[in-house]
Amino acid sequence: MSVRTAIVRRAIDVSALLSEVGDTANGATVIFLGHVREMNDGRTVSGIEYSAYGEMAERELAAIASECAAHFGVAHLVAEHRLGALELGDVSIAIAVAHPHRAEAYEASRFVIEEVKRRLPIWKREGYVDGTSDWVNAAGIAHEQRAEERQ
Repeated sequence: MSVRTAIVRRAIDVSALLSEVGDTANGATVIFLGHVREMNDGRTVSGIEYSAYGEMAERELAAIASECAAHFGVAHLVAEHRLGALELGDVSIAIAVAHPHRAEAYEASRFVIEEVKRRLPIWKREGYVDGTSDWVNAAGIAHEQRAEERQ
């Protein structure tokens, strides 16, 4: 069994993750990549900075992977989430899941990303081309809510 998670401050090496989950017992490998995109909520993004409560984030990501492995019968799973300043197009999260069957590989990958978005104590600060920035929480509540809270 090869289940590994990491919170990293370096570029994520997708090829290494794919190699790590490779096994002849598996008939399917699914890779999910989350990229920094140029638009969010109608605003042009210039970059993102991720920060986290490191130890808690490490534990929670490991718990999510462990739950996934148990629930879907996954023996090969790797998930890495990046912290720090990221540019447009950079990979912020990568999840590689290999399973004997494709349906379970897809479902397991989806489970991990949905639980990460729901539970992981990682915060995202988006920078915009107009020079402003706003924090966006893990549930996707963006700058509009923050503006309402300030009023």
